[in-house]
Amino acid sequence: MNHPGDHRNDGQLLTMPDGQALFLRDWPHARAHDAVLIVHGLGEHSGRYERLAQWFHTRGYSVRSYDQRGHGHTPGTRGALSHADDLLEDLATVYNGYAAALPRPPLLLGHSMGGLVAARAVLDRRVRPPALVLSSPALRTWESTFMQRLAGVLARVAPNLPLPNGLPFDKLSHDPQIEPAYRGDPLRHGWITPRLADFIFRTGDTCIGDATRLAVPTLLLVAGSDKLVDPSGSRDFSAAAWAGNHLTTRYFDALYHELFNEAEPARSQVLKQLGDWLQKRA
Repeated sequence: MNHPGDHRNDGQLLTMPDGQALFLRDWPHARAHDAVLIVHGLGEHSGRYERLAQWFHTRGYSVRSYDQRGHGHTPGTRGALSHADDLLEDLATVYNGYAAALPRPPLLLGHSMGGLVAARAVLDRRVRPPALVLSSPALRTWESTFMQRLAGVLARVAPNLPLPNGLPFDKLSHDPQIEPAYRGDPLRHGWITPRLADFIFRTGDTCIGDATRLAVPTLLLVAGSDKLVDPSGSRDFSAAAWAGNHLTTRYFDALYHELFNEAEPARSQVLKQLGDWLQKRA
């Protein structure tokens, strides 16, 4: 599972309080001055963050990520949850365990569904990172109101019914290598269940509603041409959180969903904004 130049081990399984095992990936750094925990999005897995992890690593960070339940190397039904708040409980367990092993708590970075999970966990104070980065967070969906209501009904009667997630793979990035790599990734899946869909829909709404409670320095990176999540959710979150003076928002009007996997020179421009923000924070 390692590739030449990797700064991580083969990964390990960490058992959650309810017995579910999660797959952890580490990129340790012997002389790290800081650390970051990365939370991936729907249908993907932590291994897709190798390049971003190396970017942090070269800047003196230890990095950890994990495959959320129903994803990647983590065992279990794809896209399924036992309880509506499983992803929040998992993040709290992984984050707090990582923080306990470090000299100071790690930053938290979440992409897409992972950004939604990270934002909700911070707003609920399940975790207390020194800083939060949200990349194209799934705060609002393109799904119709009817489909959102249907997910709520099915979540009660058939919560783990496997359904295609319908994500448009050709709109992940302008980089022509990303779509075929994603389609051919054996750890990627295309499923979602009603309980997970309902969690995403409801939690996006509550995050926007609670944005004024944001009390952690946060960088929000928004893809203006996002076709996987509706960027108006990030705009509304930003508008609501603005008064609290903890949020920095950067808009990239022409870019697609996976900002850290965009075609150059856009990818470097996104990373420069991240690097500049981290440097000011330090």
